[in-house]
Amino acid sequence: MAAPALAEGEEGSGAAVPAEEPAPSAPQLDPDDHGAWVGYSAGADGSRARQGAGPAGVTGIDVSGHQGSVDWPRAWADGARFAMVKATEGTGFRSDAFNHQYNGSYQVGMTRGAYHFALPDTSGGAEQANFFVDNGGGWSPDGRTLPGALDIEHNPYGETCYGMDPASMSRWIADFSNTYHDRTGRFPMIYTTTSWWNRCTGGNPDFAANNPLWVARYGPQLGELPAGWQTHTIWQHSPGAPPLPGCRDAFNGDPDQLARFST
Repeated sequence: MAAPALAEGEEGSGAAVPAEEPAPSAPQLDPDDHGAWVGYSAGADGSRARQGAGPAGVTGIDVSGHQGSVDWPRAWADGARFAMVKATEGTGFRSDAFNHQYNGSYQVGMTRGAYHFALPDTSGGAEQANFFVDNGGGWSPDGRTLPGALDIEHNPYGETCYGMDPASMSRWIADFSNTYHDRTGRFPMIYTTTSWWNRCTGGNPDFAANNPLWVARYGPQLGELPAGWQTHTIWQHSPGAPPLPGCRDAFNGDPDQLARFST
């Protein structure tokens, strides 16, 4: 079933961030050769870096061109069992590290997945979904490939919600999600922060019916989830914790459940 979007002027049933208490904006980035990445803005919701051991579940990492050439055998030895890899951004950027990272993680035995950094103010959701799938973001039922993820968070290059109202943003996300489903047979995961989602989609609860949640929250507790979701699939809980590269994630389940989700 396709993920519905809000009609023009309709408000979601989730609680939106009050206008008099706007969610803080993330620091803006200067575009560079590697673009933005999942979690660059996670601290904008007031989260702090998690201290100590990670949460229960299967340990994973997410990487982008900023990590470059990853020592995947070392990452496996240090406990990582899945990896999310940046593939694309907008419709004009493909990570030059993608092939090494996506295939290298798989070759050492990890479950792997790809993600797309959304720029909703530059082109349509369907157009970006097709660009993602055409450049490595597809899915295969081999038991070790996760459905692709839509990274939708604070705008790294401008206004937090990309200059879009909640109804328009919801339609954009639905277009991306439905196009990805048409191309691959799976709905994409949605990566976001609670503050961004509740502000920029108006607390739209509808996507929880189909799209698994990859939530960013740096801190000892998971906290409130974005409107609609009652549980999460992946929790990005730390911006980085050596010796593993990239940001730290935990799959909400055991290895058998990760394999079933991949399939």
